[in-house]
Amino acid sequence: MIAKATLQDVTALTTLINSAYRGETSKKGWTTEAHLLEGKRTTEEELSEIILDSKNTFLKFTENDQIIGSVLLVVKEHQLYVGMLTVSPELQNSGIGKKMLAEAENHAKTLGLSSLLMTVVSVRAELIAWYKRHGYVETGEREPFPSSDIHINISNEPLEFIYLEKRI
Repeated sequence: MIAKATLQDVTALTTLINSAYRGETSKKGWTTEAHLLEGKRTTEEELSEIILDSKNTFLKFTENDQIIGSVLLVVKEHQLYVGMLTVSPELQNSGIGKKMLAEAENHAKTLGLSSLLMTVVSVRAELIAWYKRHGYVETGEREPFPSSDIHINISNEPLEFIYLEKRI
């Protein structure tokens, strides 16, 4: 079931997102960033701020009362920004990510927006290919990957974000 996340979901969402992107548990799935980055992907404070911001919609995918997927949707002018698409590492490749992307598209259509936009770390070829199979194309826009005390680059390659867009 897909529903809007609330502040009561912050702890479970933080655990899910961090487990899917970083650390040993993330290596159970194919979308891990553990070989590129150390630290946390997000914090409870960040997610609380995101959920409280009225321009954001944070969706959760729940099964058997457990949050196993999530996605952040942010209205930016005529586009819907899609971020933090997350599926529990043990359940990746089961169609949950595809369902979350479809829900993002439905949300954009409901709001009368013409496209979806996202950023992906440039060296994540398999993830970029997955999004392309779902209709996203590179815009040509890039930006440096932010460095901070929670996003610690351990890659030998410089990291940057590429922008992907899907017109609807």
